Amino acid sequence: MSNKSARSRATPLDAFNLAKKNWLLTQKLNVGELAEELGVSRATLFRWIGNKDLLMGEIMWSIYKPTVLKARKECPGEGVEYVVNVFREVNTQILNSQPMRTWLHSDGQYAVSILSSKNSHFHSRMVELNSELLKQETEKGLIHPAMTIDSLSYFMCRIGNSCIFSEMILGQEPDPNQLEEACTAVRILLGGR
Repeated sequence: MSNKSARSRATPLDAFNLAKKNWLLTQKLNVGELAEELGVSRATLFRWIGNKDLLMGEIMWSIYKPTVLKARKECPGEGVEYVVNVFREVNTQILNSQPMRTWLHSDGQYAVSILSSKNSHFHSRMVELNSELLKQETEKGLIHPAMTIDSLSYFMCRIGNSCIFSEMILGQEPDPNQLEEACTAVRILLGGR
């Protein structure tokens, strides 16, 4: 296939899919190599993706959101226990993700900036997705938060981040016992025991 033929076929979705595939394989995202592999200029690629950080956030979101939705579907319980079970399952999946562990280990500062910066699209979407779950359980009368749902969701996400980023924050490998302590903290925030 000629380079010209490849250029006429590449689309923004192709760029996203290839970037995600490459990241899952290597935990790296090289925009120049991506443009070359797609047969497009870097300028075209940047028109499609915005910038590397936005693309990385979209890749992470495309992994995170299905993980959350699957946990919501499969976790048992209701009210406080259900929310805690979803929290535990999502964070367990993230902690056990080898690509995520490798990325955090090799490029931790960048990973933290994409995943937890209050200004990142990923973080705000994560809080919003968690707020939906809290609203659902509140509307059913199964939880009675002592603070706004948005604040509760934000703090829950930060508690999860503290487990996921423990290597960056504390210099230690993620610990399943620490995740259980985080679940206890979330349970207390939700008004459970």
